[in-house]
Amino acid sequence: MPENKVILSSSEVAEDMGFDGLKIVQDTRLYRFTSDSVLLSKFARVKRGDRVADFCAGCGIVAFHCYAVHKDKIPDLRFTLFEMQPALLSLAKKTAKLNGFDNFSFVEGKLQNITAEHCEKYSLVLCNPPYEKGGFENDDYAKAVCRKEITINLEEITRYASYALQYGGRLALLHRADRLAEVCYTLRAVNIEVKRIQLVSGKKGAKPYLVMVEGVKGGKPSCEVLETIVN
Repeated sequence: MPENKVILSSSEVAEDMGFDGLKIVQDTRLYRFTSDSVLLSKFARVKRGDRVADFCAGCGIVAFHCYAVHKDKIPDLRFTLFEMQPALLSLAKKTAKLNGFDNFSFVEGKLQNITAEHCEKYSLVLCNPPYEKGGFENDDYAKAVCRKEITINLEEITRYASYALQYGGRLALLHRADRLAEVCYTLRAVNIEVKRIQLVSGKKGAKPYLVMVEGVKGGKPSCEVLETIVN
C-alpha cells in the first residue's frame, strides 16, 4: 500500500502508528486518542473476511491500529468508521489516504441516524465510547463529547451495535470498570451475550479503572474472564 501525500493544516500532525512506518493524522486542537484505544484494537478477535464497524471512531485509531496489527495475516478486512464530528472524520480520511488504505469507508453523523443499509451488515463492531457521566459544563464541547455521555449513552450504543451486527457477530467494547455490571445487563437486553472480559489497571495490584468486553449477538451464556493487564 503506497503512501500518498495529503495536505495537513498548521495544527495537524502525522504521527507514527508503531507498525511498518504507518502514520495517523491528529489535530493538536482536538481530542487526541489515548493508549486505551490501542488496547481495544488488540483485545478484539478479528477473523478472515470480517466486515468491521468502528463506532464513535474519532480520528479512527481503533480501526486503523486493528488493521495494522492484522493486515499481514488477514489482508481482506474491510472497515467502516462512524463519527459525528466532521473535523475528526476528516482526520481519519487523511490517515487512510496517507497510508494508501483503500479498504476504509466513512459515515458522518450520529449513530442514532444509522440507516437501513447498515442493518446486520457487520461481523465485528469496535467501540471506544464516551463513558463518563456529567461534569462537562466547563469543558470544550468538541473534546467533551468524546469522553462524556452528552450526545449518546451506553444503552443507545449497544442498541445500534445489535442493529448493525449479523447474528453471531461480535462487539468489542471499552468502558469504565465501575460500570461493568451495567455494561453486561445492557448488552443482554439487546441480545448480545458477554463472552470475554478483561480488566485494565494503571499499575500492578491497583484497582482496575477500565474493562474490555466482547459480546456475541445471539450467543449462549458463558463468559471467560481474562487476566488483568497493566497499562
